[in-house]
Amino acid sequence: MSSEYNESQIQILEGLEAVRVRPGMYIGSTSSKGLHHLVYEIVDNSIDEALAGFCSEIEVTIHKDNIISVKDNGRGIPVGIHHQRGIPAVEVVFTILHAGGKFGGGGYKVSGGLHGVGASVVNALSEWLTVRIYSDGKIYEQHYSRGEVLDKLEVIGKCDENMTGTFVEFKPDSEIFEETVFSYDILKQHLQETAFLTKGIKIILKDLRNEEEVLQDVFHYEGGIKEFVQYINKNKTPVYEDIFYCESVKDNVSVEVAFQHNDGFVENTYSYANNINTTDGGTHLAGFKTGLTKTINDYGRRFGLLKDSDKNLSGDDIREGITCVISVKIENPQFEGQTKTKLGNSEAKNAVESVLSENLTYFLEENPATSKMIFEKALVASRARDAAKKARELVRRKSALEVSRLPGKLSDCSEKDPEKCEIYIVEGNSAGGSAVDARTPKTQAILPLRGKILNVEKARLDRILGNEEIRSMITAFGTGIHEDFDISKLRYHKIIIMTDADVDGAHITTLLLTFIFRFMTPLIEGGYVYLAKPPLFKVEKAKKEYYAYTDDELSEILDKIGRDGLKPIQRYKGLGEMDPEQLWETTMDPERRILMRVTMDDARIADEIFDKLMGDKVEPRREFIQENARYVTNLDV
Repeated sequence: MSSEYNESQIQILEGLEAVRVRPGMYIGSTSSKGLHHLVYEIVDNSIDEALAGFCSEIEVTIHKDNIISVKDNGRGIPVGIHHQRGIPAVEVVFTILHAGGKFGGGGYKVSGGLHGVGASVVNALSEWLTVRIYSDGKIYEQHYSRGEVLDKLEVIGKCDENMTGTFVEFKPDSEIFEETVFSYDILKQHLQETAFLTKGIKIILKDLRNEEEVLQDVFHYEGGIKEFVQYINKNKTPVYEDIFYCESVKDNVSVEVAFQHNDGFVENTYSYANNINTTDGGTHLAGFKTGLTKTINDYGRRFGLLKDSDKNLSGDDIREGITCVISVKIENPQFEGQTKTKLGNSEAKNAVESVLSENLTYFLEENPATSKMIFEKALVASRARDAAKKARELVRRKSALEVSRLPGKLSDCSEKDPEKCEIYIVEGNSAGGSAVDARTPKTQAILPLRGKILNVEKARLDRILGNEEIRSMITAFGTGIHEDFDISKLRYHKIIIMTDADVDGAHITTLLLTFIFRFMTPLIEGGYVYLAKPPLFKVEKAKKEYYAYTDDELSEILDKIGRDGLKPIQRYKGLGEMDPEQLWETTMDPERRILMRVTMDDARIADEIFDKLMGDKVEPRREFIQENARYVTNLDV
């Protein structure tokens, strides 16, 4: 291979070529996530119109062949000749990166989107795209293919003088994307969230791919984020009836905050800037935390709920069990990184803190019964925090001793490189014994658990840390939990949950995932958590053995080898029924096993599912099981 490096190797990518060469730089990936991002970018342009006060309805439709159309009743993209480029402004928007009404030209005060590259990126990554604009009683249309202009912008008809808006239709390019099939549920979740954050906007989602079952949802929330909090809390039991809500503008920052406490112990706070979910928080979230903590403590001092000798309540105490949505609209938002997961504007902190403190003070004084409930919940949390601190220090001391004090029931591996190590979390001593005999001792560790662990959805941290099985996992993993969590101390880069393929096994898996999700979320985000898939059936014929992991697979095997001369088909009720050789061959051999990686694309949706499955309310759990029963196979009931 030549090591020569000269001027001939310097490439210049013209127009939208760069987007097609490196699509991941612009939409994150070419997987399903990037595919759906195309829709979000076009919708964001319509939302910008709504934020500016010119759009009240957006219609998103999935057509046959996974063609997408987005229609709004905004002002319509300008069709006049652009003074710098000499081509229609709409053509500039769809063919030139970093072009749009978001760069100080007076088009929008606030906006989301991909730094003004959204429409052109969607165009570049589409097999074809059509834009239609309704303006001044005329209908304009232009066509593109893979970022290239196919024809001139033309008037194709007339419309009512008062009718305005933009219609964009496109087909994602199969040369770019790994898959081009849109998920109705993914779009539904994102568009519903967008509607909550844009008070008063109506968003209609339709799926026309199946003529026999046309799907449609309409999202329209006059209450905005107040209704968002109510929706998130629907599977929880609120501590008080009123949802706190405030809205104001401070230093050119529009601030909205809504929250309500429930009787649980998990904080669920979601922050947004210009409708973008800032999953890593930022200055607006910091302002909320500071304002909430100071205002609650000041109220407690003023009305004698905190004595002079009492310590202030901590922010963690006050936010225990809170469901909160913070939304700011800001000119020139400063995000950290292209992914926009953290807001950096200093004025956002001061604006949120000021608006919240002023309005929350009035709310607390005008609603003394609610104020008392908020304060009493925080006081109980404070007492529990002291107990949890002692328990956490115990776990921390044990973790610090590492190898010499690892759980006694852990059969550890000898390899010290975490990237090469994996730990199997196994249900029961019987299966644990088989797994220990079956494993590769150099790289595979086995931690058997006794029965079902504590449901952490219904317990405070002090009780959770008092659970022996949970402490064993924390110590074995090495990372600590919550504020002590340190991913660099993870001892195994594959954490594999291996339970029986029955109802109890499924329950244990859910309990373990609930614990990891609530207290060690980065393990899921980093892709370190897996589910093992043991076989359900063993078929023997003519001294040959076949394993089936599903009922359909069993039928296929029987059709292939014939049903004559078979030994009785063995239905595995549990892992303990397998001898070590069978367990290795089917479930633990890296060359042949089936592992399912646990992923978490959206924390809010994951939180909602865990609430349904593990919370106190029975009805949401029943509805979830009924809705998803068709996806379940091989459940031994």
